[in-house]
Amino acid sequence: MHPYRSHTCAELSTSDVGQTVRLSGWVHRVRDHGGVLFIDLRDHYGITQVLCDPDSAVFAEVEKVRSEWCVRIDGEVKARDPSLINPKIPTGEIEVYIRDIEVLGAAAELPLMVFGDQEYPEETRLRYRYLDLRREEMQRNMTLRSDVVASIRRRMWDIGFREYQTPIITASSPEGARDFLVPSRLHPGRFYALPQAPQQFKQLLMVSGFDKYFQIAPCFRDEDPRADRSPTDFYQLDMEMSFVTQQDVFDTIQPVIEGVFEEFGGGRKVDKVWPQISFADAMLHYGTDKPDLRNPIKMQTVSEHFRGSGFAIFASLLEQEGTEIRAIPAPGGGSRKFCDRMNKFAQEQGLPGMGYIFWRDGEDGVEAAGPLAKNIGPERTEAIRRQLGLGKGDAAFFLGGRPKEFQTVAARARDVIGRELNHLDENRFAFAWIVDFPIFEKDAETGEIDFEHNPFSMPQGGIDALEGDPLAVKGFQYDLACNGYELVSGAIRNHRLDVMLKTFAIAGYSEAEVRRRFGGLATAFQYGAPPHGGCAAGIDRIVMLLADELNIREVIPFPMNQRAEDLMMGAPSQPSPEQMMELSLRVVERD
Repeated sequence: MHPYRSHTCAELSTSDVGQTVRLSGWVHRVRDHGGVLFIDLRDHYGITQVLCDPDSAVFAEVEKVRSEWCVRIDGEVKARDPSLINPKIPTGEIEVYIRDIEVLGAAAELPLMVFGDQEYPEETRLRYRYLDLRREEMQRNMTLRSDVVASIRRRMWDIGFREYQTPIITASSPEGARDFLVPSRLHPGRFYALPQAPQQFKQLLMVSGFDKYFQIAPCFRDEDPRADRSPTDFYQLDMEMSFVTQQDVFDTIQPVIEGVFEEFGGGRKVDKVWPQISFADAMLHYGTDKPDLRNPIKMQTVSEHFRGSGFAIFASLLEQEGTEIRAIPAPGGGSRKFCDRMNKFAQEQGLPGMGYIFWRDGEDGVEAAGPLAKNIGPERTEAIRRQLGLGKGDAAFFLGGRPKEFQTVAARARDVIGRELNHLDENRFAFAWIVDFPIFEKDAETGEIDFEHNPFSMPQGGIDALEGDPLAVKGFQYDLACNGYELVSGAIRNHRLDVMLKTFAIAGYSEAEVRRRFGGLATAFQYGAPPHGGCAAGIDRIVMLLADELNIREVIPFPMNQRAEDLMMGAPSQPSPEQMMELSLRVVERD
């Protein structure tokens, strides 16, 4: 017999009754029923009930075991009494009588329990992550993660892509986040960087003549943490293709993502039609470039109904350049109680409040109510109602100013309204491509032009588009949103050196600076670069959605905490004086 097990803890059934078997695993739970000890023995695959009575020669040894001890048992498989069958587990029709036991690893007093549904602080869970990962939910999440990655790899190979590995240590390259820098021992005072993404290398693979590339790539960014973002590292499905248009990329990646969500989505509906929404329309109607389309509510501009109206706050606001008033329709929200609750929500977000109108029964049909309605009069409120397509029992909420100053709160309000009024289809994955991102933006304080989005994207219209107003230039850049999260980001790349230099010049970068920062790419583009494009899909976020989790740390085996610390391994750690000397470094204390 194998030294540790003849079966896993999920394999035994009534066909094994009478056999002598060997199992190894962890003591999930111990129960004493009138002197008979019942143990739920757990391994990665499942649970088997084993038991020992006082007549057994090893009863005294079995009495010593406690939760999470790792043990090996030999025993005889017996059928459970029909009244004691447990249909919730695959081994629920049998139990194993212990004949011999060996303690493989005793456990000290546990800082957190694996059995049960107790809640523990995140710091405790991360410090003892190896215990936290033993819990059923975490085992399920990590198995899901592994299966999703395997499925993605198969799907990419099946459509003609090959996997290539790109460097993990490279040159610093500004790509929207801070680099993690690595000091060089051989070149004192100089630093490598961990790649924020394989962006430049995958483009260089296309210049090298490899037509289709993909990689399950680790990426490293020194970022502030969020619930849907790791503060240090993450994994993405990275892909690139030559001789393609934007639509080619969409048509290639959609079946891969769609198939993964159908395979692992637990029967939830996966949208087959993925609309393409311009960045401008996304910000107008949803207040965000990652809208949750399960919520049908779309905001609209209603400035004309308030211009010169009796509501002085909005009327005077509209006299300022670049301002507008937007309405958030709220079908079914037509009660003063709900409107007051949403007004309080706006105040909690740092705004003075949120104007509202709601419609109810009146003498002549539908009647508008609320402070705004009294100020602007029945004709304007009726025009607003007709524009928004609302009726009795509905409401609308209003925010005004420069859109960039209020649209984040507007987006949150739209989400809250949709959820509270039950407009969301929770049993659905809703996808949308966000397209036509602006390449440039103007700094509100300095008036200088800088990049708003990916500087490596090909401008729509090529070099000719760069001769006009920079703020009007759109890029062949795109994101894929799903249920309020950004899952994919990509672009058709700027593969022409003249266009690249002109694009960076508009943002204030000289040719010398471009060649210094992106010398490998700039030089390669001189030698026959093909048109190419691609995208990257966040593995962690995909698994988070499939696992129905709200925090990305629930689907990463060993994540950092909110302060980018690894409490389990003690990172970041202080290097020894010898290490610092070898690297020609010293730490300067901050004031």
